[in-house]
Amino acid sequence: MSFTIHGIGVSGGIAIGRAHLLTHTQLEVEHYDIAPGDVEQEKARFDRAINSVRAELAALAEHIPPGSPAEFEGFLKLHLMILDDATLSEAPKRLIEEQRANAEWALTQQAETLLTQFDRIEDEYLRERKTDVVQVVERVLKALMGQPRAIPAPLHPEEDSVLVAHDLSPADVILFKQHRFASFVTDVGGATSHTAILAHSLGIPSIVALHHARQLIHEGELLIVDGTHGVVIVNPDANVLSEYHLRQEQWILEREKLKRLKTTRAATLDGTRVELHANIELPDDVHQAKENAAAGIGLFRSEFLFLNRRQPPAEDEQFEAYRKVAVEMGALPVTIRTLDLGADKTWNGVDRFSPNTALGLRAIRLCLAEPQLFHRQLRAILRASHYGKIRILVPMLSTVHELNQTLHLVDEAKRSLDQDSIPYDRAVAIGGMIEVPAAALSLSAFTRRLDFLSIGTNDLIQYTLAIDRTDDAVAHLYDPLHPAVLHLVAHVIHTATRGDTPVAVCGEMAGDLALTRLLLGFGLRNFSMHPAQLPAIKERVLRSSLAEVQPLAQKVLGSSDAAKTRELLAKLNA
Repeated sequence: MSFTIHGIGVSGGIAIGRAHLLTHTQLEVEHYDIAPGDVEQEKARFDRAINSVRAELAALAEHIPPGSPAEFEGFLKLHLMILDDATLSEAPKRLIEEQRANAEWALTQQAETLLTQFDRIEDEYLRERKTDVVQVVERVLKALMGQPRAIPAPLHPEEDSVLVAHDLSPADVILFKQHRFASFVTDVGGATSHTAILAHSLGIPSIVALHHARQLIHEGELLIVDGTHGVVIVNPDANVLSEYHLRQEQWILEREKLKRLKTTRAATLDGTRVELHANIELPDDVHQAKENAAAGIGLFRSEFLFLNRRQPPAEDEQFEAYRKVAVEMGALPVTIRTLDLGADKTWNGVDRFSPNTALGLRAIRLCLAEPQLFHRQLRAILRASHYGKIRILVPMLSTVHELNQTLHLVDEAKRSLDQDSIPYDRAVAIGGMIEVPAAALSLSAFTRRLDFLSIGTNDLIQYTLAIDRTDDAVAHLYDPLHPAVLHLVAHVIHTATRGDTPVAVCGEMAGDLALTRLLLGFGLRNFSMHPAQLPAIKERVLRSSLAEVQPLAQKVLGSSDAAKTRELLAKLNA
């Protein structure tokens, strides 16, 4: 049966491929009542699942491949011990009997009780055995549900695959850079969540906030993902499939045409030069930036070096990553943002996140609270500055006191390098991200101490409109065209330009084709975006006249009516 699911398109284009479902360790289970006469049968079903997993683990232990690490056998024995413990193998049966509940629900309830006890353990090693419990519970749940032990391979490996998940963390998406997926779709997420941003960096059509896709789509089903319009078509008929194959070819053709602009200098019709830079997450992303003729790296999100690992990268490892990008870019600028952990980018090496992470200890606040961690990163960045045109960007500044503390720590890092006789660029530029309204409204206090500014529009919109940008329940309220947002962005650009402080926009607004002329009209001359967006933005710049866009941009700024604003924007882009 063919059907359509609608969500939020976060990366344009069309992908056609077979669904590949991602299983999470915490499987959702139904809760239903068992008839009194069926209780013993339900308990027996639970026992069969336990015995099935026990046999599975025993078989694995007997057939350990030669040369396998010694820890492998210990790992299997530990899982067998957990499985045989009465807290998992017997306690759920009491819940089945007492509450007449299904076995899956009884197991998850008992598991939650057990995991809560693990959280209270002070010893770190024992506390981390919680993961082993989760893995054993997952095996038993799969046995109860009749699911295979592992996710089956796509039914048609010669075709592209579309990853279908309930949710993906930024760390997950980084891992998927190592694999071939034509697209990914998720049940949850917002248009500017970091997972959505990373979808851009992967350059694949992606959709979030589909709500029930993980439940409705089955493994191996044929999917059409229209990332431009936020639509997933499941099991399309021949006519729809043919139409989308044609659209896909047209999309690819348009992208190829834009590549011809690679050697063209980015300038408006009236000759004003515009700098188009790239945002990257990992050192290898620099190749995509160069392929799309970026004029520099406007934002290197250094926190992605810290994800998917238990220990933070050492100073030397960070230095090599930063140096690699600097060398690759040659004489072009590389702006490295200092650690911006928090919100939806968490790292288990720091246990200081707040319940409301968007408003808590994140970004520069976290770095100032963890001075040793910050010191290592600053030394690594400064060391790398000897090999290229590196600039330091400080995220989420809100007070001058934070800036003063940061500059003091930069000076300390410089002094330590001097003591070690390690060379670095003594004139390295230091900039600040304007993503908190308080910073935007007290800009002069920052421009006096900083060499450049970068407007992080994603967080600026979030904090201005009081909207969690990772929450799809309020995604419809996230509006870059809100008068308050536009006034703050225009104010920062105008104030910085008037004071001869270079200013860029590095948030999603910079890569939004519909907003390019508006930002040009506000006076912006430096955009930083995902590498894949560079050709389209360059084409729009080349076809824009400042003499025409500036008056219309001012009219947009003067409008307080949403419908009128969009009408003026359409005229601006005509």
